[in-house]
This record gives sequence, C-alpha cells and structure tokens, in this order.
Amino acid sequence: MSLHRNLAASLLALAALYGMAGDADAVTTCTASTTPLSSGTVTGAANVDTTALVTVNCTTTGLSALATARVRMCLNIGAGVNGAGQTNPRRMTNSFGDALQFQIFRDAARTQIWGDSNIAATPTPVLIDLQYSVPLLGGSGSTSTTLHARVPAQTGLAAGSHSNPFTGTHTRLQYRYAESTIGTPSYPASCTSGGIGGGGITFPFTASATVPNHCTISTATNLAFGAVPGRIDANQDQTSTLTFTCTGRTAWNVALNNGQNAVGNTRRMRLGSTASHVTYELYRNAARTQRWGATVGTDTAAGTGAGSAQSLTVFGRVPATQVVPAGTYGDTITVTVTY
Repeated sequence: MSLHRNLAASLLALAALYGMAGDADAVTTCTASTTPLSSGTVTGAANVDTTALVTVNCTTTGLSALATARVRMCLNIGAGVNGAGQTNPRRMTNSFGDALQFQIFRDAARTQIWGDSNIAATPTPVLIDLQYSVPLLGGSGSTSTTLHARVPAQTGLAAGSHSNPFTGTHTRLQYRYAESTIGTPSYPASCTSGGIGGGGITFPFTASATVPNHCTISTATNLAFGAVPGRIDANQDQTSTLTFTCTGRTAWNVALNNGQNAVGNTRRMRLGSTASHVTYELYRNAARTQRWGATVGTDTAAGTGAGSAQSLTVFGRVPATQVVPAGTYGDTITVTVTY
C-alpha cells in the first residue's frame, strides 16, 4: 500500500516538473558584429568592389527541454554619420568634407541596395531566418551575411582618407523569436511582430577608402613661332597650352626642362643636325618676365588640383636680334608635373 502511494507521489512530482518546463518561456537575445568595409585605394578610374561580413549570434536560455528556437531578423543600414542623410548614392568624406560616392548592396551582382525600412528612398533591409536547437538549460545559433560594396568610377575626386562610420542609429537589427519544447515552432510573422519575444541591436562598422594624390597630363600643344622673313629684327611671341588633371586638394608643380639644345639656361632651337641655332625662352606670365624652369618652388608653376582638367599657358618668345641661316628650327621640351 505504501509502495503504491510512493510511486504515485513520484509520478505526480515528475508530472509537475514536466509541466513547469513546458510552461516556462525561454529568453532569446542576439548580438551582432561587422568586419570593416575597406575599399583600399581608389582613383575614380574604375569600379572598386569590396565586401564585409555581418555575423549574428543568438542565445536562448531558460528551462527548456530539447527545444527548437526560430528567430526572424531584419538588418537595416542607413546613411551613416557622414552620409548627410543620403542613401542613394551613399557617400564617404575626407577631413575637408569632400565626398566620395559608394553603395552597399544585398547581392553579389550589386543590383539590390541594402537599405533601411524607415528610409523611403531605400526601404530594403536584409531579411534572415535562423533556427537552432536548445537543449536543457539553453542553446545558441549563429548566421552571417555579406555586405557587397562598390565605389563606382567617378570624376572630381579629392585626395585624402575618406570614411563613413555606421554607428548609433545608422544600423538596426530587429528580431522576433519563437521557441517550443514540442516540435518546431512557426517563425514569427515578421522581425517586429509575432513569436514570444524580440529585441533590437546594432551592428556598427566603418566604410573607408583612400584617394591618392594623382595627376595626369592630357595635352601639350606645340609652340609655333611661325615664319620670319630674313633676320629676326623684332621679338616673336607665341603661346602654347598645357592641360592636366589632378585629384582635388593635390598640390602640384609644373616644370619645363631646358630642351635638347640648351647652353646653360639658354634655350635654343636647332636647324636640323647643323650647328645653327635660334635662341628662345619660355615664361610663366604674359609680360614674359618670369622664366619657366624646372626648379620646384623657384621657377615652376604651382597650384592645387580641382579634380577636373586645369590648363596653363606657356608664353614663348624668340628675342631680337638674330641672324641665322634660313630653315626650320625646332626643339623638344619635357613637361613634368610633380605632386
């Protein structure tokens, strides 16, 4: 009789324990981290693609017995601290506030912008579902997704280190979770409703790229002094134009060497392979008082890049008086841009 009563009491206690486990709701929390989104060095000449990885870890704790947890997540990315509220295109800036355009996409083809459900221009977060087992006393699961970034080809760039921190409210991970000790629960209706609980976290990262100081020479027109009948009795003045492009805020110096036939600092044009020469000079100003040479900081032309084409005029002069044999005289000048 007493044995029967003890067995009944044991079964009752087990049933009570099992009932407590079934009725207790487990608590699920999630954390997330993102690797840096670095595009390295960009010049604007071509697209530059890069990636970063978001990793999400969710942990379920509580008195669960062989449970299954399902989590539905929405990962939102906004404009960033330096984005001026703009998500299409996004932008990084250097210390002067000069902008470099870029974009973050949800797909490797880079056709679907990764956005934020609160931003009308790009209301397209990334959606992720995560399922994992929760044995007695708790369990966890993890998942990851890739940020596909592109700095498109673009003109007018300014040199410097560009960045955009996506901190604070500029990333949002919203999630809802469901948990069941019997079978597999349905996923919550969305990342903001359904299930038995939820939360919101961030996954901060910084997008960065470096625009180097860079210059390219586009054209250098010939300096033709024309034909002079007889001896050279008057100064012969003509001009030519140099065109080049430097990244914005790049300090540059343009130098002209003395040519192929100079004697000391006296430039000369030569008649073919003969010993006959015509002296001439190149200047930085229209009054032709500032000789254009190759000593940086002394007799070169200096300026700052604008990110677009810039032009300089070379003022040439064949001084009078010179008496030389008839023929075609020429010389070759090397233009050097130092930056």
